[in-house]
Amino acid sequence: MSKTADTARPSIAWIGLGIMGSPMSENLIKAGYAVTGYTLEQEKLDRLTAAGGTAAASIAEAVREADIVITMVPASPQVEAIAYGPDGILAHAKRGALLIDMSSITPQTSIDLAKAAEEKGVRVLDAPVSGGEAGAVEAVLSIMVGGGQADFDEARPVFEALGKTIVLCGPHGSGQTVKAANQLIVAVNIQACAEAVVFLEKSGVDLGAALDVLGGGLAGSTVLARKKDNFLRRDFAPGFRIDLHHKDMGIVTDAARTVGAALPVGSAVAQLVASLRAQGDGGLDHSALLRGVERLSGGQV
Repeated sequence: MSKTADTARPSIAWIGLGIMGSPMSENLIKAGYAVTGYTLEQEKLDRLTAAGGTAAASIAEAVREADIVITMVPASPQVEAIAYGPDGILAHAKRGALLIDMSSITPQTSIDLAKAAEEKGVRVLDAPVSGGEAGAVEAVLSIMVGGGQADFDEARPVFEALGKTIVLCGPHGSGQTVKAANQLIVAVNIQACAEAVVFLEKSGVDLGAALDVLGGGLAGSTVLARKKDNFLRRDFAPGFRIDLHHKDMGIVTDAARTVGAALPVGSAVAQLVASLRAQGDGGLDHSALLRGVERLSGGQV
């Protein structure tokens, strides 16, 4: 069970209790925040209450008295669905509340949300994260934030209960732009690691030993450290699903086209992610890019 909530801290409503949202909300409870949550799946609400949070029956009930509303849902359409309309956050959050969207969505969606919220007296930060399920559980996420300095300063203690690298990147939408760049780097990195794994195995090298020494040199990366066991064990239980990375690669390629930035390697990896999804692997972890390389190399997977 959690510590008793500190009434001096802002009350928090948390919307979206998935792979990332559940452990993140639980870390806030451990830090002494009163968290009221809402999501569509009853078992996830039960998990929240078991951790010391409060389950709400609707978005309206969750956000009505909250000082801070945090959302963590899959994509722009879900953010729009929970934010707008008569049953949404903006219709029921109190004036002066701070809405922190930690989903990974298009920068324009974040900009539009901030503008709509301002008309309701609600402040907004876009604050997507990197670090995956493990980073969420361990509270070591990287949090990239877009919005105003004063709102960022107010939110910092909350962010510090969730992550280790917390940076205000610029005005509304900037956090999402940086997250898009993050997802570009991660996808290309996983693809390079996957190609190296297949190359090493086909060459008859001890894969575990090879990945250990590669991890200690210039080829080492957080991606390789986090995904090494996935590659070795062919364990693709989702920490971050291919479906979601496919969505993110769409965001970054579209945003890059808008600003006139070429993504020659990123565009190729975006197609490989899309191919893997089309082959039925969308529900697997993004380290399953290894399966795509195996198929291209003549393997039966």
